[in-house]
Amino acid sequence: MPFMKGAAPIRRTIQYLEAGKIVFKDRIKIVSIHYNTLGENHRGTRDFVFWHLPQIQYKNPDVQVMTLKNMTPTPFIRCFMSDGKDLLIDVDNRDKDRIHDHVLQVLGKPKETLHMEAMAKEKKDNIANFGYMCEKHCMCEIFGQVPCPAVVPLP
Repeated sequence: MPFMKGAAPIRRTIQYLEAGKIVFKDRIKIVSIHYNTLGENHRGTRDFVFWHLPQIQYKNPDVQVMTLKNMTPTPFIRCFMSDGKDLLIDVDNRDKDRIHDHVLQVLGKPKETLHMEAMAKEKKDNIANFGYMCEKHCMCEIFGQVPCPAVVPLP
C-alpha cells in the first residue's frame, strides 16, 4: 500500500485523523506555526507539527494552516481572527502534549458546542429517514422500493 510508507504512516489513516480533538472556533481563519528544524527548545513544536498538524488540518478544512521553518529564534503559534485581530501563543520549551492541551483550551471549541453541532448535523427531519418518529414508517413506503411482504407476497 503506497500510503503506508514513510515515517509514522499511521498519521495518514482515517481513524487517526478523526481522533483529533482540536476543532477551532469559527472566528479563526489562519494559523501559522513558526519553529526551527534544529534546537532543543523547538523539539516540542516539531513533534506537535509531526503528530497533530494532520489532525488539525483534517478537522478544520476552512482554516489555513501554515508552517514557517527556520525563520525565528523561538517557536510560537500565531492565529489570525476574522475580525482582524491576532493571537500569539508562546510554545518555547514545551512538549507536544502541553502545546496540544493549551491550543485546545485557547483556540478550540468547548465539548458542549461540538456535541450540539453534531446533533444539529444529524438533522432528524430528513425526508430520507424512516422508522419511528419519522415521516415514513417503513422503507417500502418510499417510491421505487419493493413493497412489504405483509402487503404483497414475495415471489
